[in-house]
Amino acid sequence: MKTLRVQKLTAVIPTASMADIAFLLIIFFMLTTSFSPVKMGVDLADAMSREEVDKDAAIIAIGPGGEMEISNGVNPGNRINSLDELDLFIQEVLVQDPTKQFIIKADRNIRYDVFNAVYEKLRNNNCRRIALLTQTVPAKASE
Repeated sequence: MKTLRVQKLTAVIPTASMADIAFLLIIFFMLTTSFSPVKMGVDLADAMSREEVDKDAAIIAIGPGGEMEISNGVNPGNRINSLDELDLFIQEVLVQDPTKQFIIKADRNIRYDVFNAVYEKLRNNNCRRIALLTQTVPAKASE
C-alpha cells in the first residue's frame, strides 16, 4: 500500500503591500507636520488676549542670553551676532515687501535693553507691523 506524503506548508507573510503602506504613512506625516522657521527655544510671556498674525511674517527670536535668530518667514532661521546684522536683515526684508509683518519672539527673562534695541531697530527702519509673540493664559473659572 502506498502512503501519501504530505507536503509541509511554510508560513509566508505577504509583504507586497507594505511598501505602499509605508509611503502612505510618510506622505501623511509630511502633510500634517508644521515646521517653524525659527528653532530657538524661548519661554514666552503670558497674555490674556490674542490676535492672529501673518503666516509668512518675518521672525526675530531673542533667547534667554540675548542671542538672536532671524527668519524672513519662508527660509530657516539664521543666528546673528550683532544689531548691525539685524539692521541689514530688516532693510532687506522691507525692500522686498514694505508691508511685511515682523514678529518678536522674546524670552520672558531677557533684559529689557536687549528687547528695546531690537524694537527700536524695527521702528527706525519704518516697520509699521510689529507683533510680540506670547502664549495665551487660560481664563480662570469664576467661582
